[in-house]
Amino acid sequence: MIDIITASEEIARLRLEIERHNRLYYLEAKPELSDYDFDKLLEKLIALEKLFPDLVTPDSPSQRVGGAITREFPSVQHREPMLSLSNTYSLAEVEEFYNRVKKLLLLEGVEQQEMVAELKFDGVAISLIYQSGLLVRGATRGDGVQGDDITPNIKTIPSVPLRIVDQKGVLVTDGEVEVRGEIFMRKEDFERLNESRPEEERFANPRNATAGTIKLQDSAEVARRRMSFVAYYLKGVKDESTPHLQRLNLLEELGFTTGNHYRLCRELADITSFIEEWAEGRWTLPYETDGVVLKLNDVALWEKIGATSKSPRWAIAYKYAAQQATTVLRDVVFQVGRLGSITPVAELEPVLLAGSTVSRSTLHNFDEIERLGVMLRDRVIIEKSGEVIPKVISVVLEERPEDAAPIELPSHCPECGTPIARAEGEVGYYCPNEEECPAQIRGRLLHFASRNAMDIKSLGKALVEQLVAIKLVRDVGDLYFLQEPQLENLERMGVKSAQNLVRALAESRLKSYERLLYALGIRHVGRATARELSAAYPSFDQLRVASEEELSLVPDIGPVVAKSICDYFAKTSTPELLEKLRLAGLPIGGGEAKAQVNRNFEGLTVLFTGGLERYDRQRASELVAERGGRVVGSVSKKTGMVVAGHDAGSKLEKALKLGVRVVSEDEFEAML
Repeated sequence: MIDIITASEEIARLRLEIERHNRLYYLEAKPELSDYDFDKLLEKLIALEKLFPDLVTPDSPSQRVGGAITREFPSVQHREPMLSLSNTYSLAEVEEFYNRVKKLLLLEGVEQQEMVAELKFDGVAISLIYQSGLLVRGATRGDGVQGDDITPNIKTIPSVPLRIVDQKGVLVTDGEVEVRGEIFMRKEDFERLNESRPEEERFANPRNATAGTIKLQDSAEVARRRMSFVAYYLKGVKDESTPHLQRLNLLEELGFTTGNHYRLCRELADITSFIEEWAEGRWTLPYETDGVVLKLNDVALWEKIGATSKSPRWAIAYKYAAQQATTVLRDVVFQVGRLGSITPVAELEPVLLAGSTVSRSTLHNFDEIERLGVMLRDRVIIEKSGEVIPKVISVVLEERPEDAAPIELPSHCPECGTPIARAEGEVGYYCPNEEECPAQIRGRLLHFASRNAMDIKSLGKALVEQLVAIKLVRDVGDLYFLQEPQLENLERMGVKSAQNLVRALAESRLKSYERLLYALGIRHVGRATARELSAAYPSFDQLRVASEEELSLVPDIGPVVAKSICDYFAKTSTPELLEKLRLAGLPIGGGEAKAQVNRNFEGLTVLFTGGLERYDRQRASELVAERGGRVVGSVSKKTGMVVAGHDAGSKLEKALKLGVRVVSEDEFEAML
C-alpha cells in the first residue's frame, strides 16, 4: 500500500506533467502524447486521488473531468457590463471608426493613437473570476448585465487555468482578477464531435456546437467535446493604466492563450494591412475566425471615451464577408436518411473555397432546387460562412450552357427502388419502405450505436454497411445475437475486432431505459423528449398503450410528437423488435416503477429546481414515483408542486408567477 508522502509526491508530479501536456496541446499546438497515453496519465492521477481524497485540490487536472449537474445554472451579475462590439463589413467604415476615435482623443488632448488589432474568434463570450489566484466563477455574457453561472462546465476546458500564479507581482492576486474571452471549438475537435453523432444531429458549424455544448447539464459530456478558450481582456492589474497590448502579453504569461495573432497598429495603414493579411491567412488556422477586432491600446482612455448603451466607442469588430466561389454543377445525387428522408446533394467541379477544396454541397430539398432555378451543368455560386458543407446560393444565368438539363426528382428510392412519397404539409420526400430499405436500416443502426444513444464504440460505418449488405443484421435487435465466428471473417475484422464488438454490445446492455428509448430513433423523439417520456412512462409496456391524448399531457410533447410515438408502437415490426431486445437483456422495462410505498403524491406532478442537500435528482424522482407522483422537467399551470433547492433560478420565478405551489426540501421530505 502506497503511503501518503509517496502519494503526495506522485500526485504533484502527475499534475505538473498533465498540465504541461495540456499546454503543449492547447496553447502551443505541439502535442507529445497520443490521446490514449494522456488519458492514462489522467486515470492514474484520479485513482491516486480516490485513495487519498484529502490530497485533492480545486486546481487539480482531475477537476476537469466533470459530472452530472443536478441544478439549473443560476444567474449572476457581471462586475461590469459585457458589452458587444459594433460590427462593420467595409474598410471605409473602419476608417470612419478610426477618425472618430481620433477626434475623441484630441478632445482629451491626446495626439498619438495606437490601436491593437486581434483576430476575432467565432465562439461564445464568457467571464472568468479568480480570487487569490483560484478560479471561482465562470459565467456567460447573457444580456450583458447578467449571465449564467456555468463554472462546472468551464472547469472542464483544459485551456482555462484553474489557478493563476503571478510571479512578477503585477496582478492583485490576493484579491480579484477578471479574465474575459471566447469559448470555441477547434476544427479537428468539431469534426471529431460531428463524426460521433448521427447525420441528422450534426452541428452546422463549430460555433453552434460550442453554444449547444456550454449549457449542457452534464459537464462530463462537455469535457468529452474538448472545447478551447482564448482570452482577450484582463482586469485586476495593480496599475490600471497598463496598456491593452501589455495585458495580452501578461495573459500569456499566466497560462492563457490569446491566439498569438495580434499587432500594435500606429497608423490606419497598419490596420488595413492586418485585415488584408488575414483575409486569406485565417483559413490556415486550426480554428474558425470571422473577422478582426480593433481596440484602443491606451486602457486609461477607455472610460473617458465611453460607450453607447450597447457598444464601447473605443473598439469595433471588422467582419469578413462570407467566402464565395463559382463552379459547375456536375450532377445531383439523392441520399436516403435513417427516417427515409431524401436529400438532394450537389456534386460540383472541385473548387478552392475558404481554405479547402469543395466538391459537394447540400441542396436541402426539391423546393430549394426550384427556388434557385438551378439546372445540371449550370455555373453556380457557392458560399461558405462558417458552415461545414457550403451551400449553393445562386445561378449564373448569363453563363448557362446550351446543354443545361433540368434536375429530375427520382420517382423511386435510389437505394431500394420503392416509389417515394411526400407527407402532407412537408417539403421533403421520403422512402416509405422503412423495414427493407438498406439506407434506412444502416441509418438506424448507426444512430443506435452513437455516443448519446447506446455508445457501441466498435460499430462503425464500414462494418454496418457489411452487416446490412450480407443481411446478417436487419434491425438493432439482431446486433445482440451476433457471434464472434460470424464476424471474424468480415473485411477488416479478425478475431480481436470481433471480440471488441461483442464486448461493446455486452456493455451497452447496461445503458439506461431512457437512452434505449432515444436510441430506437422514433421520429421527433430526441434526448430531451426521451427523458420526459421515461419519467412519465417508465417501461415500454406502459408507453406502448398510451394514447395520443395522454402523451400530449407530457411536458414538451405536442400532438405531432404524440402521433409519431403512437405510430411507432402501432407498426407490426415493433413488438418483434422489443421482444428481441428483451431477450437480449436490454432495459425495456429498466425504468419499471417500483412497488408503491404510499399514495402521498397520488396524481401529483412535481418539478425539482435548484440543488438539494439530501437527495440527488434521480433519487428524489424515484421517491415521488414510489408514492404515486410524476416528475416533470418544465413549469406550467398544470404543474402540481415545485420543490425549490438552493440556487433555484428561472423555473422558480416562473412557478411563482403562475401561482404554482412551491415547497422547500424540508417540506418535501415531510410529505414522503
